Amino acid sequence: MFASALLLSVAVSVVALAQGARQPAPSPVAGTIAAIKVEGNERIEAGTIQSYMLVRPGGAFDPQEMDRSLKTLYATGLFSDVTLRREGSTLVVKVAENPIVNRIAFEGNHKISDDSLRPELQLRPRAVYTAALAQSDRQRILDLYAKRGRFAATVEPKIIKLDQNRVDVVFEINEGNSTLVSRIAFVGNHAFSESTLGDVIGSREEAWWRFLSSSDSYDPERVNFDKELLRRYYLSKGYADFEVVSANAELAPDRSAFFLTFTLNEGERYKVRKVEVNATLHNLDPKTLQQLIEIEPGDWYNGDALERSVQALTQAVQDRGYAFVDVKPRIKRDTEKHIIDIAFDVGEGPRVYIERIDISGNQRTMDKVVRREMRVAEGDPFNATLLRNSRQRIVDLDFFNGVRVAPSPGSAPDKTVINVDVNEKATGELSLGGGYSTDIGPLVSAGLRERNLVGTGIDGSINALLAQKQSQINLSVTDPYFLDRNLVAGFDLFRIQTNLQDVANYSERRTGMTLRLGYEFTQHVRQIWTYSIINREVYDVQPGASIYVLDSKGQTLLSQIGQALTVDYRDSKLDPHTGWLVRLGTDFAGLGGDARFVRAKLDGAYYIPLDRLTGNTDWNVVLQGGVGKTFQMGGAKEKIIDRFFLGGDNLRGFETGGAGPHSIPAGDSIGGRFIWTQTSELRFPLPVSRDLGLTGRAFVDVGSLSEVDPIVLNGAKVGLTDDAAPRVGVGVGISWKTPFGLLNVDLAQPVIKKKYDKSQLIRFGFGTRF
Repeated sequence: MFASALLLSVAVSVVALAQGARQPAPSPVAGTIAAIKVEGNERIEAGTIQSYMLVRPGGAFDPQEMDRSLKTLYATGLFSDVTLRREGSTLVVKVAENPIVNRIAFEGNHKISDDSLRPELQLRPRAVYTAALAQSDRQRILDLYAKRGRFAATVEPKIIKLDQNRVDVVFEINEGNSTLVSRIAFVGNHAFSESTLGDVIGSREEAWWRFLSSSDSYDPERVNFDKELLRRYYLSKGYADFEVVSANAELAPDRSAFFLTFTLNEGERYKVRKVEVNATLHNLDPKTLQQLIEIEPGDWYNGDALERSVQALTQAVQDRGYAFVDVKPRIKRDTEKHIIDIAFDVGEGPRVYIERIDISGNQRTMDKVVRREMRVAEGDPFNATLLRNSRQRIVDLDFFNGVRVAPSPGSAPDKTVINVDVNEKATGELSLGGGYSTDIGPLVSAGLRERNLVGTGIDGSINALLAQKQSQINLSVTDPYFLDRNLVAGFDLFRIQTNLQDVANYSERRTGMTLRLGYEFTQHVRQIWTYSIINREVYDVQPGASIYVLDSKGQTLLSQIGQALTVDYRDSKLDPHTGWLVRLGTDFAGLGGDARFVRAKLDGAYYIPLDRLTGNTDWNVVLQGGVGKTFQMGGAKEKIIDRFFLGGDNLRGFETGGAGPHSIPAGDSIGGRFIWTQTSELRFPLPVSRDLGLTGRAFVDVGSLSEVDPIVLNGAKVGLTDDAAPRVGVGVGISWKTPFGLLNVDLAQPVIKKKYDKSQLIRFGFGTRF
């Protein structure tokens, strides 16, 4: 019995020992991090590296914490390689630092300059280089080329290793060819043909004659804008339910071209049944506002006319003293009868004030150059009409490719922020040119101009021209906001020699200067004062010249003060389509010098858009007219050089100076003291005009020149013809805006003339830069 108990006790002890051997031993002191050692660092301090880690001395060798520390170190972007290892109770961190960028260069880029590429990059000199950033910048460059229509471009970032762990980064670029639009198709169009819709959008199919245009290059932003153009076109034609279902661009397998497909849902065409104005503002008669609406019952619905009516109503109500006005058009459709009722609700809008004006995109142009064109300021009531006027004034500066003016919410519900985003373009011109002008013959020219001198908005230029019949050099500087005030100041220095042998048997030379100072009273009214001092010489008078020319031979000094008062209500100064302009100018010569006269000139222009009739804003009628009169003062003898001349640009169909008073029998054109002209011109687009910048015109020019005092010689009046009868020329012409200059060609025929007038069938001028 005792033996059995002993045997059982031994067996239990053996089992217990076996079970104890399987249990984990307690963690020894060696499992704690005693120290962290950093290896391989050159620029970055060890303490900085340890601060990025999650493990610390005194902590455990936790694999999960060490893995997270490894990821944290990589995430800093400072290291190309990181390893962690344990040496006893020490954690060793071995790093390989990313290099520092010494310089960034581009190779192979010709269409996009370095200055345009560099702002797109995230990598910068003296910043840390990483392969991820280099690849990101590669994609940014590719995106930039894609916007320029070059989807076949390739970019390869490469590095050149330098000492002290530095690198030069070189982006090797193969720009490839422009990715053109091979075909444009429309699906779902029934009311309008593909050719009609093709003229509406800005994208164009590739064609050989579009070598001067980029419209046949694929541009995603242009395609998005095409969708808006289609929508506006259909709305202007009465299709109130129109929508662009999709605009797909399919890239050819060889990446050489795109196929564009616009899928449309035209909907039904609507007519307007009723139009009314509901005004809730005090002392505001809806009947007077009704006259401003461009849509009438019975018309086809027109989205453009609706928008213009809203703008006209808003402007009219604001002009009557209501700073906060809200005009909301309500449209009620009858989808069965396809008719629309329109109600314009005119009420008080929310009281919103301008908190601030933010300007962006002007890397070179000073903020003040843009800000001073704004018709609103911080603290003013929000006014959509003044914002549109402000945008147009910034566009008229011609400093920017694009101008966007848009409001955004401010810091409170009654405040708004006006965001002005501009895209700068080159404003400097260094040009050499050649061409031909009907007036002065073959010509060469050279010029240096900066329209935005060091970003201040000052316009400075120096130009020289040498032609068969004229030579000139001119230095001009104009500050549109002199002393940061609403003053235009500038000066001109010039020397001009002109050969007039063909029309008057003499040549003339003018050398002098003009000082200018102007003021803008309102947005539409401005005045400029000038002072000129000019040495004038009539020389190289031919033996057969008339006494009227011989009497003016020699030098005279002109000291003249003048002014021009302009009232300008055109929609654009650069490319007007609607509105009018009137200018009154007066010159007084007699502040010293030899000339004594007062000259008055009145001219104007009226632009009539025809888009409501043609559906195309490129159609318009321009009516222009002018009248001028010179009064001799103090018994001074009038000179041929002081008179008006008729023909050429102011009366097409006649040579410059070819119409009006002539001497007998020499036939010299001798000018006159009284002139009037009138032009009626129809301007219209030509086929492929949007691609080539072509504009056609048909015109009728009418003018008259008269009043010359006859010279009495030996008691008898020297023969001259001084007939005030009007002359008339009719014709057609084209203008071609090319990257090399402006080409004008006019084919005109005099229909009313005198036998001594000199006609001119073709008149053209061409200038180029190379």
